[in-house]
Amino acid sequence: MKKRIAAMVMATVMAFSVAGCSGETAPAGGVQNVDAGTGDGQSTTGSGDTASAGGYGAIKLGETGTDITTTIKFIHHKTDREQDGTIAGYIAEFNKMYPNITVETEGITDYAEDSLLRLQGGNWGDIMFIPAIDRAELPNYFEPWGSVEEMDNYINFAGEYATGGMTYGIGYMANAQGLLYNKKVFADAGVTNIPKTPDEFIAALQKIKDNTDAIPLYTNFAAGWTMGGGWDAYLGAITTGDPTWINQKFVHTAEPFKDNGDGTGAYALYKILYDATAQGLIEDDYTTTDWESCKGRINNGEIGCLVLGSWAIVQMKDAGPNPDDIAYMPFPITVNGKQYATAGPDYSYAVNKNSDADHKLAAQIFVKWMVEESGWCDFEGGYPVSKTAPTSFAFDGVEIVTNDPALEGEEDFLNEMNSESELNFNAGGDSRVQDIVVQAFNGTKTYDEIMQEWTEKWNDAQEELEIDVLY
Repeated sequence: MKKRIAAMVMATVMAFSVAGCSGETAPAGGVQNVDAGTGDGQSTTGSGDTASAGGYGAIKLGETGTDITTTIKFIHHKTDREQDGTIAGYIAEFNKMYPNITVETEGITDYAEDSLLRLQGGNWGDIMFIPAIDRAELPNYFEPWGSVEEMDNYINFAGEYATGGMTYGIGYMANAQGLLYNKKVFADAGVTNIPKTPDEFIAALQKIKDNTDAIPLYTNFAAGWTMGGGWDAYLGAITTGDPTWINQKFVHTAEPFKDNGDGTGAYALYKILYDATAQGLIEDDYTTTDWESCKGRINNGEIGCLVLGSWAIVQMKDAGPNPDDIAYMPFPITVNGKQYATAGPDYSYAVNKNSDADHKLAAQIFVKWMVEESGWCDFEGGYPVSKTAPTSFAFDGVEIVTNDPALEGEEDFLNEMNSESELNFNAGGDSRVQDIVVQAFNGTKTYDEIMQEWTEKWNDAQEELEIDVLY
């Protein structure tokens, strides 16, 4: 039987956002329904509870829970911020408002795996960053923050870690998709306006080559994940203006890689990389790129720009003496006069549903303080989670969108198409994107020849999987 769209209805279960190397969780199979355990600390006094607090919105920082004396535990993946004292500094500030709530923290190196094991075993404490579990499993482990409708008044992405109309996770920061660049390099090259189209971007790279000693576009070819994981992240609403394209229409499109003739779509996206390579606007030897050293090099003005999510901003700022030179721009594609950027939460805070009342309330208070008062999201260069906290993130004139999930009953179509075609979009397709650089650098294939090969593989997969071509 053909895999047809029976009705244009949205999936009731949304896939978790993926942010490449940001540390964000990816979709995974559900875990067994086991006891999540209780907090490690013991409450000594206090009468607050989540029922009386009423959830996130009812917590008044500096007022709610001031009678609680307890110890709570928070496990997370930010080992760098554990080691450099950043998290300890936030806790010290929190304790100025809540001196009787002690917060113990544990940074875990292999967080994706270890946190899931902790969750299954029940030995994790009171607050954790949600690991990769099915959305339906959220109520088995975590305390709800409030309804999605209510939480939407306080935070962005309230529906990202939600089920049954309730929000269970709040991002510690969010990631947007754009381009990292060195403002000084662009200015020294004579680039006075941020490029908004592929043609403008290639022209800006040429100015950098002509007027500075910087590498215009650093591909990070050798790292691998920076290629497939980097460039594929812009498929969808960023390049089409259509939030339904990547997860709903892509698999049903006959020619998803055709030239639209207006600098939009998948064709225009990857052509930027091909043209930059063919015109000598990347590093001289792409095989010797180095991820770690590129951070200091862009900070020092040796690199003009990098294709990376906003999660990388703070790493580049911290890598040298010129943090103010590091900036972030929208991806240079404009659809009908408008630029788009996708954004979504990174790892998200959740509170243990099996902690006792005082631990729950203390944990909720701490999380709300971290989201609204600590400034951690902004410090990491993240797109804002809180709708009230100050932010320095600016994408003026850009519409922030979220790619819609797959239609109900078609949740596996893109994975199946990726596997059958071996193109692997947003699924480890590093070699496919690296091949663009190789072919352009050596002049062995034209860009249109590459796109035609992709189209043939895509069409063959559609036929093999009996997926209807509707667009």
